[in-house]
Amino acid sequence: MEDVEAAPTRRTGEDRILTVPNLITVGRLAFLPAYVWLLAQDNLAAAAALLAVLGATDWCDGYIARHFNQVSNLGRLIDPTADRILFFVGIGGIIWVGGAPQWFSIIVLAREVIVAGITVTLLALGAKPVEVTWFGKAGTFALMFAFPLFLAGSSDIVGHEIFWALGWLAGLPGLVLSFYAWYRYLPVWRDALADARLAKEPA
Repeated sequence: MEDVEAAPTRRTGEDRILTVPNLITVGRLAFLPAYVWLLAQDNLAAAAALLAVLGATDWCDGYIARHFNQVSNLGRLIDPTADRILFFVGIGGIIWVGGAPQWFSIIVLAREVIVAGITVTLLALGAKPVEVTWFGKAGTFALMFAFPLFLAGSSDIVGHEIFWALGWLAGLPGLVLSFYAWYRYLPVWRDALADARLAKEPA
């Protein structure tokens, strides 16, 4: 009897890889070099517009994932990772060109470095990825619009002073929400670490 070759296993449910939200997340990262190029060309208004669009895609992929049953394990991992990369490159570029208040940018960037360090450490210790809270998403969303507004406010476009003021209007609540989310994450991180240690103990 001839051996029948088994059909390749098709990923379903949360094991899926090729989902619309995941493609949006990857696309968000793919456009970062264009953002850096615009900054290097001193085209601050265009860089601000592109950064705002990239920030908006973070909301889009989350909305599609939740409302169209496209939540995936890969998405849980790469979405916050893409957020961190977008933050580092976005804010780092703005600090480079002086496009936002220096102290504000450094505080936000320092928080992101610490959160990224904790996340990587937990994953290295075998902990499961931690779900992003509403406060974390809201804070990230506000900050991802605050920085493009600051950047537009530092350009020479008409009404740039209004953009600068709007940057503060979005940035200060975003900063408060992001630190409150950090406070809410502390017990979750602790529990995730405890679960990882428990799973490694011999039965």
